[in-house]
Amino acid sequence: MLSITSIKKGIVIDHIKPGMGYVIFKLLELDQADYRVALIINADSAKFGKKDLIKIENEIDLDLRALGILDENLTINIIEDEKIARKIDVELPDKFEGLFKCKNPRCITTSERNIEHNFSLIDKEKRTYKCSYCDHLLNIEE
Repeated sequence: MLSITSIKKGIVIDHIKPGMGYVIFKLLELDQADYRVALIINADSAKFGKKDLIKIENEIDLDLRALGILDENLTINIIEDEKIARKIDVELPDKFEGLFKCKNPRCITTSERNIEHNFSLIDKEKRTYKCSYCDHLLNIEE
């Protein structure tokens, strides 16, 4: 049986839809991390049958609640002294920055390197966001 040890301090992103763990892993650029990270794919889940999860033995300077854009059912646990210190609820955020890039080639975020990509929710049902700089639409389902 596969055994992944607990982490002393860090973050566990749990209950990720199967197949989305790798997407989140790449989106957070964890493949470039210089600290311990574990990506577990298709783990057994009493709640969902199968799940992915990511264990990060470090703190990340990112609003992890924005991961609700990708999966509203995932849970984020902040770990301290090998125990869950707090849980962060995720949901489809009204605004987020830094997770996705605007695909409009004429957007200022494309040519200016130090501008953070910002998006605002305009249609919750369709999961559509608008770039704060150029009004280009981003549909999360795509």
